[in-house]
Amino acid sequence: MALDEERLENVRMLRESAAAVADRSDLSRVRAQRFRQPGFDRAVWRQMAELGWLGLRLPEEQGGAGLGMAELIALAEEMGAALAPEPFISALMATDMLDGARLEAALTGEAIILAAWQEKPRQLDGEVETTFVDRRVSGRKLHVPMAAGADAFAVATRQGVAIVDAKDPGLTIEITPAQDGGHWGTLTFNGARGEPGRAPRESWLDEAVLATAATLLGIIDAALERTIDYLNVRQQFGVKIGTFQALQHRAVDLKQQALLTRASIEDAAAIMDEGQGPAAKAAASRAKARASDAALIVTRQAIQLHGGIGYTDEHDIGLFLRKAMVLVPSLGDSALHRRRFAHFQTLAAADSKEGQPA
Repeated sequence: MALDEERLENVRMLRESAAAVADRSDLSRVRAQRFRQPGFDRAVWRQMAELGWLGLRLPEEQGGAGLGMAELIALAEEMGAALAPEPFISALMATDMLDGARLEAALTGEAIILAAWQEKPRQLDGEVETTFVDRRVSGRKLHVPMAAGADAFAVATRQGVAIVDAKDPGLTIEITPAQDGGHWGTLTFNGARGEPGRAPRESWLDEAVLATAATLLGIIDAALERTIDYLNVRQQFGVKIGTFQALQHRAVDLKQQALLTRASIEDAAAIMDEGQGPAAKAAASRAKARASDAALIVTRQAIQLHGGIGYTDEHDIGLFLRKAMVLVPSLGDSALHRRRFAHFQTLAAADSKEGQPA
């Protein structure tokens, strides 16, 4: 489904604002934050908040922009291309579980509140075991991105959402370095004090899945763009290596990966904008599976096409593979999403069949 002129303008403006905040051509900011805590710049975070990014999907009556999935994937793609270290998607998930003063603080950038929902490796849909009883939270959450920079966490529990301050004495945060220079947090709640949050919309998790796929698409496009530029400049035996037919064929194959990934993501965004249910879940998983596989193929090939220099940490092309290696398992790897796609596609087909006249 084609976007109307107003939405196309929204997409254009989001891409331009993202390019101004996170410049894909200059990765010096990314390098400066690697393997440090919190691993991102709070000044940049405040810029993101001022531009309304954190409330992009929230309805206007809740202080958000009320924009669609096409706008979200455009923004996520630009952030992926710039390898932005900010935990944007996790914060976006959290805003769906906030209200009142907590929501206002998150939307203005005054407080960084991240979602804490995963309890088992390779988990997406599943039972929640963390409890929230008498305003006390007990349990354990895994894989919270850039957790060292959070002021609070929006925690999914069996009794609903609980908001827990990062400095609460009942919360222990274990930090594990990630391949891209960022980190993951494992949160252990031992009677941590919490306050009730808001139940998220049905689509919140699938929106995060698709946004992650779009971030991977940005990585794919930026890595491919840099690689083609390199092939058109690097010379061997007095000839630009971009003229070698074997390398041209490899570049075309990688471009095909990028185009197929884009088509899958944009189609999923259109389906999700039309409504929720099994079809939307299947589309999000299909896009994430394709983006995960394509990102690893393209970034690994990009390094090979750069030759020996591509394998050094000093060359920027390797940063794209490192980022892809972190995002591919985030919110489910391709194997998980292929299974999930098959499950929800079957349900969607059954729903469609039931809706047909006898």
